[in-house]
Formats: sequence, structure tokens, C-alpha cells
Amino acid sequence: MKLVHTADWHLGKYLYGRSLLSDQEYFVREQFLPFLREERPDLVILAGDVFDRAIAPSGALRLFDSFLSGVSALGIPLAVIAGNHDGPDRMAIGGALLRKSGIYLAARPEEVLCPVELTCGDRPVRLFLLPYGEPAEIRALLGNEELRTFQEAYAALLERAAALAAPDRLNLLAAHCFAAGSVTSASESPVYVGGTGEVSTACFAPFSYTALGHLHAPQRAGEHGRYAGSPLKYSFDEANQEKSVTVVEFDGEEPRISFRSFPPLRDLRVLTGSFEELLARAKAEPCEDYLLCELTDNGPVYLPAEQLRPYWPNLLGLSSRWLAGAGEGSEDGLREQLRHNGTDASAVLREFLTQICGYEPDANDEELFLTALRGEEEEEA
Repeated sequence: MKLVHTADWHLGKYLYGRSLLSDQEYFVREQFLPFLREERPDLVILAGDVFDRAIAPSGALRLFDSFLSGVSALGIPLAVIAGNHDGPDRMAIGGALLRKSGIYLAARPEEVLCPVELTCGDRPVRLFLLPYGEPAEIRALLGNEELRTFQEAYAALLERAAALAAPDRLNLLAAHCFAAGSVTSASESPVYVGGTGEVSTACFAPFSYTALGHLHAPQRAGEHGRYAGSPLKYSFDEANQEKSVTVVEFDGEEPRISFRSFPPLRDLRVLTGSFEELLARAKAEPCEDYLLCELTDNGPVYLPAEQLRPYWPNLLGLSSRWLAGAGEGSEDGLREQLRHNGTDASAVLREFLTQICGYEPDANDEELFLTALRGEEEEEA
């Protein structure tokens, strides 16, 4: 029995004001669906955060609709659960009709108590689908006022679900939560990670495999759980992550795990070097990747982004080590940093006139500038 586990697509996401929908369309239509056609798994699990926000943009809805049609045409069962970014009521529309096509949408936590019965390959499977749920929602569902934290709520609900596990079947769980001890990324909603948001991995023990969603770095979560991670990079701290989908195969009761990576339409990278090095690289290697550049120059560089963007149009951020430090961005902070770096005001003037005006200042220009600067400092004093 073979299943493909993916999660956290965040369809409709923006990164630094750039829509990632074309990148997501490329992944879904040009890579993931052809992969399923080639791999022919017995089951696909999409473990939540299908969309980036509860009211998804129309382009994201159309892309998800085309994905559902594509999977249905392949005849592969698909299970989808709602994540904390998804609107559960919107996700639930048409769920009963879609089940007739082998597509199982779960939008509310109580659905974990109604497992899906499947035959995958030659294995009978009982599939438990646990969408994201707030503790208050689960507390009301179970009628237990003592359930306050995510750990208490999820443990109580999964205990009931585990009681429905069948010893003669392969019991699988799909859940959207923050498993304790896992590694987070900057692109995840901070309100839902850490502290009372954690769920112990011991909750997954009754299940042969738990397909998790919510965290964007692919990783193991205890003995029985795993995050597939997001298929695309959604923040610059993910630049070095190897994105993939997870392939899970069962010959017996223990899963065998492998991964399938897909080259993105546009990569997301962090580049470091002097401005001259980066400009030379940009001219030699123009691209549309999403870039964050860090300048290592020991002096000021004026309008670096404007000079790089003709070659790197998706340069999304730029920082300077020379300007790094307390007070960055303020006039007093700049002066403090100049003193710290041993850079005098005349050097700043020379670089400005040379880089911006194409003019080499002489001694009279520098003296006039320093006289004006001293007058300003005296007025401030």
C-alpha cells in the first residue's frame, strides 16, 4: 500500500507583495498531478492549509478545483483536511457529493470520529481525518469544560478516535496541529505555535502513520508522525530547506518513507557579497528567483536595489552589514554607526556624489559640506 502525503500549499499566498499563484499553479499542474499519474499511489493526503486565508482569492479556488478534477480523473482517493488558514465552512461545500468521486473533505474536528473506510491496494484502511480545531471548539464537542489547552483537547479527542481503531485494518491519521518539539519557520502563524499550542506526539501512538500539516519544514514528529512540509519555500529562513512530498509505503505494519522533490518555477534564495560582486553576478546570471541580498561592503552603497532589479526583478529585500546595529534607520543611529565603523562624513559625501551624481567632489565641496554639518549639529545642541 502506497500513500502520498503533502500539506501546507497556502494557495493564493503573497510574499513581500508578490503573488505566488503562478508558482503554485506550476507545482500543482505541471509537477504534482503528473507525479501522481506516474506514481499511481493508493491514497493522497493533503493535511491542511490548502489556502492561505479563510476567504481564498478566486484564482486559488480555481486552482484547487482543477486539482480535485485532476485527481478524480486519475481515480486516486484523496483526503483533505482543513488547516488553521482554511475557512472550514467553505471547505465543507460539496463534501457529500465529492465522496462519491473518492474525495474526502474534512472541515470540522468531530469528523475524526467518523473514520473513512478504504481499500488501498490489497490493504483495508481505516482513515481518521482531524482538521484544525480550537480547544474551545473541541471542549464544546466533547462536553468537557476542563479541556483548556491544545494538548488537553487533542489528547481527549484522539483518545476517542483511537478507541475506533480496528486491529484488522491499517489505521491512519491525518491531523493539522503543532507537534511538541518540532522546528518552526517564519512563514507560519506565530499565534498557533509554541506554549499552549503544542500537542504531544504520544497522541499519535495508536496510529500506524500520522500525516501532519501546519509546519513548513519536512520533519519527523515522534515515532508515528511526520510533517510533509510545504511544497514551496514561503520565507527566507526556508531558503536552504529541501522541499518535497512524502511517499509512505506499507509492506507490513511499519511504514517505509521516501521523498520526491520538485524544482520550483522560481527558487527562493539568500545571496551575500559586496555590491560589486552581486551586480556582476546579476548581469551574468539574470533570473526571476525570489531573492534577499545582504551587502558586505565596508562603506555606503546608494540605491543598490534599483541597480540590481533590472536583472533580478524579484529582489524582495536588501540589507547592509555596514548599516547593521542599534538605531539603524534613524539619523542618530546612522551617525553612531559611522563613528563605530570609523567612517567620516566626508567619505559619505564622496560616495554619494560619485555613485549618484557621477561627480568627484574636491576639497572646497567637502569643506562646504562639513561647515553646513557643523552648523546643524550646533543648532541641535
